[in-house]
Amino acid sequence: MGKDKLRKFKENETFSCLIQPKTDELIERPASAGNPEVTTEDSSYGKVIYKDHPLKGHWADKVFHNGNPIVVELGCGKGEYTIDLALRNPGCNYIGVDIKGARLWKGAKYAHGHNLPNVAFLRTRIEFIEALFGLEEISEIWITFADPQIGREKKRLTSPLFLSRYRGFLKKGGIVHLKTDSRYLHEYTRAIAEQNGLRILACSTDIYGGRSEDICSKFSSLASVCGKDAVDALFEVQTFYESQYLAQGIPITYLAFQIDHEGDYISPEWEPERWER
Repeated sequence: MGKDKLRKFKENETFSCLIQPKTDELIERPASAGNPEVTTEDSSYGKVIYKDHPLKGHWADKVFHNGNPIVVELGCGKGEYTIDLALRNPGCNYIGVDIKGARLWKGAKYAHGHNLPNVAFLRTRIEFIEALFGLEEISEIWITFADPQIGREKKRLTSPLFLSRYRGFLKKGGIVHLKTDSRYLHEYTRAIAEQNGLRILACSTDIYGGRSEDICSKFSSLASVCGKDAVDALFEVQTFYESQYLAQGIPITYLAFQIDHEGDYISPEWEPERWER
């Protein structure tokens, strides 16, 4: 491991805005039956039992010290999207989630150095989030430029498995935002939303293309639920990777939907081979 990574990991320990639970604080292996404090789930770790982290259900009072809505960005990388959204919306709290400590260092350092009260970062595997967020604790989820996991549906962040996890902590009417350069992931997610009768608030295969009046019309449903500021942020806030994709002429897609649904989520009927690249 390089010296710069070691330096960042050491500095991460000094950031109060960065929570870094250890794996054994969140799961027990192997699974054992009859423990009412944990739940059993399949993950890349096999059959495991999740343990509730002390912050589960208490992010508002123990971290942010207010009752404002909480928004989570999954796979936040360096945290630039989380930071920018938080600066724009001081009335909301934001949590960036990623497993890479060297990436999180940049966002956590900025939030710590600028004393941002509505920003936190969480270093953990996204598979473990059920152990970290409580019932109806989160208002919105952002998934920005995630790996499309071609051929590996269970690892895809909009798969039935992950939607079930999100439903455990999203408020009723909670929204999932997917912003990606992957047409494969976009089309899969739109198909799963349609297959399960989920309400789609906005959908575009090229958010920066077309006339401004067309864009306003396309995102009117999103604006009615989230407000005009949310639509403005969609176009004005960009990740590092998004800027690179745009410079290469790669279209950026967007989908916003609510995951309210009774029963199990069903995998979609679609044409994956059409969108593989």
